[in-house]
Amino acid sequence: MENYHKINGLVYSVIISLGIVSFVSCVFAEFKKSKEEDVKLDGRLCYLPGSEAFEFGIAGLICLVAAQITGNFFLGRIIFSVGRRRCCLAKRPSIGTILLAVSWISFGIVTVLVSTATSMNTRQPFGKGWLAGDCYVVKDGVYVASSLLVIITLACTLISAAITLRQTH
Repeated sequence: MENYHKINGLVYSVIISLGIVSFVSCVFAEFKKSKEEDVKLDGRLCYLPGSEAFEFGIAGLICLVAAQITGNFFLGRIIFSVGRRRCCLAKRPSIGTILLAVSWISFGIVTVLVSTATSMNTRQPFGKGWLAGDCYVVKDGVYVASSLLVIITLACTLISAAITLRQTH
């Protein structure tokens, strides 16, 4: 039983660590993103140099995806190990299930926000802009909002796992 608790603690630590790296990467991306002053115009054509926000955004996405997958595999292991011992009866969704749904919804939103903002921080050469040849700059606060959604996503996943563990033992 002690080994079981060590593994659970290790998994929680990995998920929390990945979440912290994702959160910090999103915050750093906010400060390193391209600014309106960086846009250079040549008549109708525009140019925007790449920024470090691209690397921070990619790192944040990778860590978030790894944390979400790890958390859901952990939760699935809990559910399926207990599922063999219980009879499958139809019942209303538990708080853990609702939190897991919230986790996936916020995960989808943060993935779209960060991936879109990150792709806008790549180099946009003259005439090749981000979309239809136009240069776009990420609005202030997009990465910060994403970092808060990262916390919500992982908190819901971890709380759902904790509730499920508590209900099964």
